[in-house]
Amino acid sequence: MRVRKNPIAFLALGVLAISLPVAGPAKPKHDRLVTRVNGPAVLWSNPADLESRDLFYGPGGRQHEPHGPFTFIKEDLSGTNPKFDVKDRDGVKWKVKLGIEARPETVATRIVWAVGYHASEDYFLPELKVGGMPARLHRGWKLISPDGSMRNVRLKREDEKKAGTWAWGQDPFTGTRELYGLRTLMAVINNWDLKDENNAIYEQGGERVYMVSDLGASFGCAGRCWPRDRTKGDFEKYSRSGFIRASTAEMVSFETPTRENFRYLVNPKEYWMRLHLRWIGRDIPRTDAKWMGDLLGRLSARQVEDAFRAAGYSQQEADAFSGVLEHRITELENL
Repeated sequence: MRVRKNPIAFLALGVLAISLPVAGPAKPKHDRLVTRVNGPAVLWSNPADLESRDLFYGPGGRQHEPHGPFTFIKEDLSGTNPKFDVKDRDGVKWKVKLGIEARPETVATRIVWAVGYHASEDYFLPELKVGGMPARLHRGWKLISPDGSMRNVRLKREDEKKAGTWAWGQDPFTGTRELYGLRTLMAVINNWDLKDENNAIYEQGGERVYMVSDLGASFGCAGRCWPRDRTKGDFEKYSRSGFIRASTAEMVSFETPTRENFRYLVNPKEYWMRLHLRWIGRDIPRTDAKWMGDLLGRLSARQVEDAFRAAGYSQQEADAFSGVLEHRITELENL
């Protein structure tokens, strides 16, 4: 017998989910923190050279910039955006990301790295040609020309050793200024895709380095919105989204990550999961949010613009995005 779905009941369930209070950190089903690396856990390092950091070339600097020709290795089917691995002429392996995340992620890695957090070395290329491409990829094949060329791509260096992932609600830094500062920074850049699997731990020099390894959902909406192609790297959405949601003498709460558009109720499980991410942007100690604002405030206007120009944005676009970002920094400095 076919069971008829009750749209009124479904709507009521959605309204109930929205009306529930913001949940705190959910307990992971298993311990995601790696233990085989015995070195100290590191989230942030004091950026003593912040004012002179090169945000055009980013963490890798000009010396690590990739050089063609590039050769296809394999497709990567993880995540939601099309990507694959290539090797450059020097034998360095790179992860190529296509689609709407390429530009905003390039900017975000530079801003995050500039203020002392760890970020992957990545570079934006307005055009890339890869040899040995298969006739058809599982994803993103429409973005690739028959001769293996593609436009607006991000290359991420892949020679780091990943040791595991970490959860926002279970890490060695809970309650510290550095983690509160990182949560504030995610709101500044509107990085709403804060799933635990987007966090990585890398082995570097005997240390366990913690970082947000996927920053592609930045500089657009404060959460998944409609249409989907404007949720990331969209100036209009970024400039019109809210920033500080509420503040008291002790605490500050941000809009990012916010409740999703009602259209996403078609996937209740995903919708519910993202409702439980909103706590990451809430209840930040005012002093820690201001600390992040003071760090960001040490960046020059030129440095901020360089981060956007590095991602292929025009000078006009870089000026526009930078204006919103700098306004948010001022709000934090004035807390």
